[in-house]
Amino acid sequence: MNFKLDDLSHPAVARLLHEHLEDMYDNSPADSVHALDLARLKQGDIRFYTLWQGDTLAACGAVRQLDLHSGEIKSMRASRSLRGRGFGHAMLMHLEQEARRLGFTRLYLETGTAKYFLPAQRLYLAHGFEMCAPFGHYREDPHSLFMSKML
Repeated sequence: MNFKLDDLSHPAVARLLHEHLEDMYDNSPADSVHALDLARLKQGDIRFYTLWQGDTLAACGAVRQLDLHSGEIKSMRASRSLRGRGFGHAMLMHLEQEARRLGFTRLYLETGTAKYFLPAQRLYLAHGFEMCAPFGHYREDPHSLFMSKML
C-alpha cells in the first residue's frame, strides 16, 4: 500500500470521485449531498490523499481545515471493486494521522443516514467517532449524520 498526497490529476482519481458522487446522489436527495467535486477538492484548505495498491487506486480521502484546531474528513471512498479489503480503514487511519500532523485536535465528518451508509457509519464508530451536532456550515438534516472525534 502506498499513500500519496495527490494533485487530483490522475484519470483514476477522476473516475473514483465520479463513482463517489454517483453513489451519493443515488442514496441521498440532491440538497443533502455534501460531497465535493474535483474542482472543489483542489481548494487551498483541503489536502487530498490517495491509496494505491500497486498501480490500482484503492481509496481516497481528504482533510479540510475548518479552523486552527479542527478539520473535516471529505470524500473518503474505497473503490467499489476493492471494498471489504481494509482500504477504508487504512485511509481513515492515514487521515487521522495527517490531521494530527497538521496540528488538529478534533476531526469532524458528515455522512448519510440511508442504509447504504451503514458500513461507513460502523467504520467511523469503530475508530472512536461519536455523534455530534451539525458543525461549520451544516444544518440539521434527516439525511445527514454528523460525527466528531478528539485526536
